[in-house]
Amino acid sequence: MRILFTLTYYRPHTSGLTIYVQRLARALAQRGHTVTILTSQYDPSLPQHEILDGVQVIRAPVMARVSKGVLMPTFGSLASALAMQHEAMSLHLPQFDASGLAIRGYLLRQPVVLTYHCDLQLPPGFINRVANRVVDISNRVAGTFSTVVVAYTQDYADHSPFLSQFCSRVRVIPPPVELPAVSDEQVQSFRRRWNIQGPIIGMAARLATEKGVEVLLHALPHLLPAYPNARVLFAGQFENVLGEEAYAARLKPLFERYREHWTFLGTLDASEMAAFFPNCEVLVVPSLNSTESFGLVQVEAMLCGTPCVASNLPGVRQPVLQTGMGLVTPIGDSAALAEAIGQVLHDQERFVRPRSEIAARFSTERTAVEYEALFEELKQRR
Repeated sequence: MRILFTLTYYRPHTSGLTIYVQRLARALAQRGHTVTILTSQYDPSLPQHEILDGVQVIRAPVMARVSKGVLMPTFGSLASALAMQHEAMSLHLPQFDASGLAIRGYLLRQPVVLTYHCDLQLPPGFINRVANRVVDISNRVAGTFSTVVVAYTQDYADHSPFLSQFCSRVRVIPPPVELPAVSDEQVQSFRRRWNIQGPIIGMAARLATEKGVEVLLHALPHLLPAYPNARVLFAGQFENVLGEEAYAARLKPLFERYREHWTFLGTLDASEMAAFFPNCEVLVVPSLNSTESFGLVQVEAMLCGTPCVASNLPGVRQPVLQTGMGLVTPIGDSAALAEAIGQVLHDQERFVRPRSEIAARFSTERTAVEYEALFEELKQRR
């Protein structure tokens, strides 16, 4: 089947959404499907056309930026041409341009599968409020003209104002999770490189408002009296994050205060992440709002034998609740986060489950098979 994917940002931009789409598109291409991704040329140095992992990537030039979004004058014409060349669409929201794609798919009588990754909640400000409203309307139009709406978990679907509008069309497909195999020597080499000693608390995210980085920072004074050698390793982009400059500036004094207990690793590749997780005693996901719907890094950590502590957010709490491999804490509660981290550090083995149990629930292969079956089912309906 010829499948057209669309999303605002794609690789090398790093986010849970882009990683999800990369894994799914690559897996479907490996299963014999023709996959094209239409996205933005958010960085002018990126090629407008290239093949990545057997997937054709087409990037529309960006004329201007609005908050975290982009304006692409040629996107519409590219979308029209590509829609005619494909048999099905896979739209990934939130995305300003999704409504036009969904309408095109509807008029062409193609299966339109909309995957809703999370809500969009931009920082305060007039422009951001307008952008938020425009994207909400576009998302709603896209949902109206879609054939099926995919959610990561029923938990998130039940609590999402957007997904609740399309209950009869919601399908739950678990997200794609994979980690490359790494040797013990690679894990130890990572340990030596970063001089890892004492209890390690991992966090894998961008330095972004919704990630709740300050919740972990404020948890440290509660935790350090019992674990004075504890150290946070932060894996992910922490400089020049789009739209997060003010947030980074606000947290800078806290990073300085806890500089002996906080290390930024920067963006790690897949192999480095696979070496990072085993070096952590616990991974934390202290997210604050519904812009986080799952947290793929939790499952990746669990596959490496590392328990997690996650916020009690719909969807985000599911990896821990489904596996029992960690604890869930109240949203934004630093003291509770410190208490939960302490429980895991005190008795880590109590929270560890066999890798086979985790892999049986979450894998890229399973996700690709379920999407493939869904596209075939919808194709037969037409």
